[in-house]
Amino acid sequence: MLETAGIRLDISGTEEYLKPAAREALAPAVATAAAALEAGTCAGADYLGWLDLPGRISEAELTACAATAQRARDDSEVYVVIGIGGSYLGARAVLDALGGSQSGHPEIVFAGTGLCSAALVRVLKKIEGRDFRLCVVSKSGTTLEPAVAFRLLRGILIGRYGEEEAAKRITAVTDASRGALRSLADQEGYETYVIPDDVGGRFSVLTPVGLVPLAVAGVDINSLVAGARGMMEACRTDDLAANPAHLYAAVRHGLYKLGYTTEVMSTFHSGLQTVQEWWKQLFGESEGKGGKGIFPASTVFTTDLHSLGQYIQDGRRNLQETFLCVRQAVTELEVPAEDPGGTNLDGLDYLVGRSLDDINWKAYEGTRNAHLSGGVPCTSLEIDQLTPEVVGGLLYMFEKAVGISGLLLEVNPFDQPGVETYKKEMFRLLGKP
Repeated sequence: MLETAGIRLDISGTEEYLKPAAREALAPAVATAAAALEAGTCAGADYLGWLDLPGRISEAELTACAATAQRARDDSEVYVVIGIGGSYLGARAVLDALGGSQSGHPEIVFAGTGLCSAALVRVLKKIEGRDFRLCVVSKSGTTLEPAVAFRLLRGILIGRYGEEEAAKRITAVTDASRGALRSLADQEGYETYVIPDDVGGRFSVLTPVGLVPLAVAGVDINSLVAGARGMMEACRTDDLAANPAHLYAAVRHGLYKLGYTTEVMSTFHSGLQTVQEWWKQLFGESEGKGGKGIFPASTVFTTDLHSLGQYIQDGRRNLQETFLCVRQAVTELEVPAEDPGGTNLDGLDYLVGRSLDDINWKAYEGTRNAHLSGGVPCTSLEIDQLTPEVVGGLLYMFEKAVGISGLLLEVNPFDQPGVETYKKEMFRLLGKP
């Protein structure tokens, strides 16, 4: 078991399938991929800004985010973040993992994440009778989903506060010099932050894309960045057994070559469900090209043990499973005793005084044992408690791992040509000129 920055990586559940010798045989290829990332000689080298990003984030940048957060805290109850894909998923993943907005900070609401009118109506209800600000995240400003939401919400903002005050309540996170949103922001005088040209959307959580809304929510972004820095340093070694990102990438790739082509990330912590969604975008967009790639799926247990659990236990044996588990939740609850004279009809007296966290952890251990017995190779990422440092480290570990994984598959991990296909068809059907 390898422990790094509060995260324990246990690959013992894979060794019956991917023998240690076969895993070690992948070490030279992993080291070559890592060297290509560091040297910038790999496919997609123009988008490697995330690789050393944690070490380049300055105190001035963090201070600017804190100032934006203070202004929002002073005059708003709701902070609406408008963006799709990597423009919102990273921030939402961190926020949900850490329990949402802190006391005294605005509620963070996400809009423009799709084209469903019901979802946008829910956002509109959140801002009824409440002071709010907008943070629009887009390099171009013309991506359909967030552009529609921004047009609608900006109109409401102007109607409520007037054009001059509304402009003070909009933050644009966008390109440094190009695009429709940059032009509008310069024209109207919005506060702006820059999305680096060399950081793709799904890798952007540690840029202002994620840091601005997280600071507004009261997340300790200094600690988040510090955790990512610590993991970045830990992931520099070529010693496969000591590098969590490289080891995770090697194991999942080795299993893929053996026919385990779907990876299910399973958690027993509901707050990590959005981290799973971020992980699915990160790995799905990075690896799924040229008829290759591991299909990323997710489950939240124990809920899904009563549905998808049947398939994982007994279905097709093309599954590998990665458990992402937290031993201690935010609030500890215990199973109470019944009132005096209780009859123990529910049969729970044997659990009296035990915490739900402890019971949940036993559910994880039991599920892992069951799935191993059912022929599913299992990797475990175990965390004692979620903190900003741990979450920052986890995000960076996955980013480094997917860079390695994509290169092992001999695809460009940093583009997404397939995403454009649906857009072309959609715009054709909409009659876009």
